[in-house]
Amino acid sequence: MPAFTGTDPARFIADFFTSFNEHLLAGDEDAAAVVDRFHTPDIVQVADGHRMDRDKLIAHTRPIRKNRPDSHIDVHEAVADNDRIAARYTLHVRQRGREFAIEVYFFGRFAPDGRMRQAHMLTRTATTGDRPRPDVRP
Repeated sequence: MPAFTGTDPARFIADFFTSFNEHLLAGDEDAAAVVDRFHTPDIVQVADGHRMDRDKLIAHTRPIRKNRPDSHIDVHEAVADNDRIAARYTLHVRQRGREFAIEVYFFGRFAPDGRMRQAHMLTRTATTGDRPRPDVRP
């Protein structure tokens, strides 16, 4: 039974990515341990045609840890069927006084324990300008 059974798929996907980011940026725990907590060992993510397996995903976390961006996700719509979730969301990122947004079309599969097994994403970066959001201080 999927971990998101009975859970709103939009809430599940927002919580998944928010929690992964929070754990990644909290303390100095080994990035591999954090990745393994949220992803199965056979994870494959394909974003805009670029394939990432577990090792590449761990390497991808290094700049996130170094730059420590502030981010939040607005899920516009999401549907779930068995172990699959499809979602359309916007990832808002604030880093070094700059702000941008990434629109994401996400198609993923999850293990029964809630870890991501597979993801395919199409993204588009949308610049929101250099002004801080009203609710975020520089």
